[in-house]
Amino acid sequence: MAQLSPLLKQATPVLAERGEGVYLYDADGRRHLDFTAGIGVTNTGHCHPRVVEAAREQVGTLIHGQYTTVMHRPLLRLVEALGDVLPDGLDSLFFLNSGSEAVEASIRLARHATGRQNIVVFHGSFHGRTMGAAALTTAGTKFRAGIGPVMPGVAVTPFPQAYRYGWDEDEATRFALRELDYALATSSPASDTAAFVVEPVLGEGGYIPAPPAFLEGLRERADRHGILLIVDEVQTGYGRTGRFWGHQHSGISPDVLITAKGLASGFPLSAIAAPAALMEKAWPGSQGGTYGGNAVACAAALATLEVIRDENLVENAAVLGVRLNEGLRKVAADHPEIGDVRGLGLMQACEFSTPDGEPDTAAAQRAHRAAAEQGLLLLTCGAFGNVVRMIPPLVVDASQIDDALALWSAAVAGAAG
Repeated sequence: MAQLSPLLKQATPVLAERGEGVYLYDADGRRHLDFTAGIGVTNTGHCHPRVVEAAREQVGTLIHGQYTTVMHRPLLRLVEALGDVLPDGLDSLFFLNSGSEAVEASIRLARHATGRQNIVVFHGSFHGRTMGAAALTTAGTKFRAGIGPVMPGVAVTPFPQAYRYGWDEDEATRFALRELDYALATSSPASDTAAFVVEPVLGEGGYIPAPPAFLEGLRERADRHGILLIVDEVQTGYGRTGRFWGHQHSGISPDVLITAKGLASGFPLSAIAAPAALMEKAWPGSQGGTYGGNAVACAAALATLEVIRDENLVENAAVLGVRLNEGLRKVAADHPEIGDVRGLGLMQACEFSTPDGEPDTAAAQRAHRAAAEQGLLLLTCGAFGNVVRMIPPLVVDASQIDDALALWSAAVAGAAG
């Protein structure tokens, strides 16, 4: 008798039968407020009617049109539609299935385009589990332990984690940029460095927003040294942070943008975007794949873009993100075990710490479990698993935010007691 791998541990005890909007319903019919959104995937909510209808219609006409064999209209229409939301100049797209694949494609492009080997990433990064992407991932040892040697040519420098260092944001930013300069002078010479790869908000690393001055510092150094700036928007993209792209809080423009998760509301689809002049430097045969740009996924992605636009979901994330952050801070004020509350838009987190400032994994896990028992589904993250994150679908409304905050308050109080 076959079974799932025993390594696939569920974050919650729910056996989901169906989803609708911000809710999941289990086999017993119990309703759960889903503030995981499939790890930031279902930005339009579960089974949005327009996404469902677009996929249903496409399934009846063409399911798979392998895009280096034949072309299909959903893909062409998606390319055109993405042109309206991508940063200026990023006018060439390559589609894949997962975030990890897109990260791998961006590394390949950067090395081809620059003729350089090294990639610089930042402490707490998560870029995927495939071999190249895992080499760029430092959010926790579990993502790369026991598989070495991983891909060479990767340098890791500090991310400005102000709370971890016990500094303010400005001091943490100055430190991180100073250490990056030191790495370029010691371990990864600028002349050998193809790209910086950065998340606008650390995802698995603990939901830590990159200060605008840090991203601006990366952009300045990339320009000065002829290094490409690759922004990993797998989790931060598509309105999650209250801007369409997370890097837009800083005003910088990347050389390569990676997107996945929210792109197609749950259908496997990812992409990298770059200027055509840069994309054409990839070597012949280096881009392709069997399922990338799948017709049904592209149809769902088109509907996703329309829903985000027509329902003002980016603006909703910005407004309700403030409401969620303020509510989490009120809960934290009554519970000193929550040492920090942070995030952008509907990408918020609470970090649990001991009185002496050490990570309190046990307290975070208790609160996480208690929330699930209350009917609020959440996830943990951070190197020590002591950060509880909230990632509701962007269709969430104010009353649902308030419901979640009430459940979270009860969960934290119950876990502490």
